[in-house]
Amino acid sequence: MAASDRPSWQEYFLNITRLVAERSTCTRRKVGAILVRDKRVITTGYNGVPSKISHCADVGCLRDKLKVPSGERHELCRGLHAEQNAIIQAATHGVSILGCTLYCTNMPCSICSKMLINAGVVKICYGEGYADSLGEEMLREAGVEVVAVA
Repeated sequence: MAASDRPSWQEYFLNITRLVAERSTCTRRKVGAILVRDKRVITTGYNGVPSKISHCADVGCLRDKLKVPSGERHELCRGLHAEQNAIIQAATHGVSILGCTLYCTNMPCSICSKMLINAGVVKICYGEGYADSLGEEMLREAGVEVVAVA
């Protein structure tokens, strides 16, 4: 196989996020995230409810019931975002994510963006946008590089 047939690093890691997203139990959107340093996956995360809690696929989506639009009222959800789960996985295993790049199927929301800024993530590569522009504004203000990857 020729080197030109290989995916770029960004394509490679974003493809991994798509596979991680398949584990999601969210009924509205499947999101995957990975934190990478030195071309090595540090942690993964997908959106879904906390451990030992019934999945939304089994009990229904509160946001759907309340007709909450995407990108609004994040607190009205049983689940955690993929980025949050990737950060939590690092904390659980005592692994620093300082200096990491986040690859995510979607642009992080404002809540996840604040967490990523304070955790020391330096770059974010995402596949699709998200209906919460405040996140990107804060990331750019904090000097975090933000890259949309096709």
